[in-house]
Amino acid sequence: MTYFKGKQFKKDVIMVAVGYYLRYNLSYREVSEIMADRGIIICHTTIYRWVQEYSQVIYCLWKKRNKSAGDSWRMDETYIKIKGKWHYLYRAIDSSGLTLDIWLRKHRDKQAAYAFFKRLIKHFGEPRVLVTDKAPSLSSAFNQLKAEGEFTCATHRTSKYLNNIVEQDHRPIKKRHKLYQSIRTASSTIKGIETIHALYKTSQRDYCLFGFSVVHEMNLLLGTPA
Repeated sequence: MTYFKGKQFKKDVIMVAVGYYLRYNLSYREVSEIMADRGIIICHTTIYRWVQEYSQVIYCLWKKRNKSAGDSWRMDETYIKIKGKWHYLYRAIDSSGLTLDIWLRKHRDKQAAYAFFKRLIKHFGEPRVLVTDKAPSLSSAFNQLKAEGEFTCATHRTSKYLNNIVEQDHRPIKKRHKLYQSIRTASSTIKGIETIHALYKTSQRDYCLFGFSVVHEMNLLLGTPA
């Protein structure tokens, strides 16, 4: 259990606190209060540090495991406010609604879209269909990649109807909109929230008999006994 080596609290306590914060619309102080009701006194700033650390860990482990995807992708970006300024969270899912990847950027432009497309292609290969909205930056990035020999067989569609699935999928992260104070902390926290949401969607697809357990799913990712 190298991920928890040297920690003052036991693994189970850390997992529950981090899991509660990432899964539910709770503040760090509210998670601290819930833990206190169970006889475990943890400062909210400690929970914040745990979330920052373990969000990165579970995101990286999830990405390594998340190798398969459908051949029809939906890609869109949504707004995230960080220190009073709007930033852009690029998100991609397949036609089944399962998360492919996310990426937080300062700007919504061709360069950001191009880099996100390259990131998806490197990890999953090329799709049969790529659906986006009608933003010029997305079409421009797609055309540039096509000229470079990528997206050789992919069809680019700009249908609002077909892209509704990813626009609806923004809701969980928009619901968790916080007053982030830096792009670094925002990126870490969003990675954790998106990872747990991706695991939840996979669990729903597999018709898990006993419902979803965030702690169980995190244990599976971390390779630690439940």
